[in-house]
Amino acid sequence: MKAMTVKEVLDSLPSKLDKEAAEDLDAVYQFDLRGNQGGQYHLLVHNGTCVVRDGTHADPHVTLSMTGEDCIGVLNGQFSGMTMAMSGRLQVTGDIGLAMQLKSLFPNVAEG
Repeated sequence: MKAMTVKEVLDSLPSKLDKEAAEDLDAVYQFDLRGNQGGQYHLLVHNGTCVVRDGTHADPHVTLSMTGEDCIGVLNGQFSGMTMAMSGRLQVTGDIGLAMQLKSLFPNVAEG
């Protein structure tokens, strides 16, 4: 698999969403990323659909702060979000339950 930018990984999420897992969910995930792959993005998950937008959301349910490289690693399953949070490389503010649900919403990010 070729190296992907954080933007490419995030843009691939809508097609990888597990629609059943997201069926009753209405959530806004804010990604505050720093470093070479830094940037701000938010993910809107609503009734089995997912949209990725650039920038910050006025009222996210959960905010995930880390480096862009770590974000790619977490999303593609290379790193455990829980381990990253415990080591301080990932800061989560807001609804921690939603942060923990992210993996089940996108189980196949690493594929394709």
